[in-house]
Amino acid sequence: MATYNKFQCFVEDLAEKKHNLASDTLKVAFSNASNAPSASADAVLGDISTIATTNLDSVTLTVSSSGQTTGTYKLVVADKTITATGAVPAFRYVIVYNDTATNKELICWYDYGSEVTLASGDTFNLDFGTELFSLA
Repeated sequence: MATYNKFQCFVEDLAEKKHNLASDTLKVAFSNASNAPSASADAVLGDISTIATTNLDSVTLTVSSSGQTTGTYKLVVADKTITATGAVPAFRYVIVYNDTATNKELICWYDYGSEVTLASGDTFNLDFGTELFSLA
């Protein structure tokens, strides 16, 4: 299973109203082992060298729920199966970002531990568990 990592800027971005997670469009980007994301240095998608996603059927995530109960907020994102429509360059990291935000602010990333390659027709499942994150 992939390891979840939060971008440190995400906390400040929430406090400064850069995200409306109930309505903004969230997407995923991919980077390879030589372009690892940095929790402390990266803040927007342009900070990371990503691979081309033109040969993937979709990189848009579906927010299942966004809300709080008894003071704990949870963002639930549906798991996603992506299909390669052509060869996809190797990647190790799956980056979640806010496509609606002005600068495509970063939220988190998943480290798959080794590089993944997809040939045309291959599928890859993004499993976000029971929630993308929670705040208490």
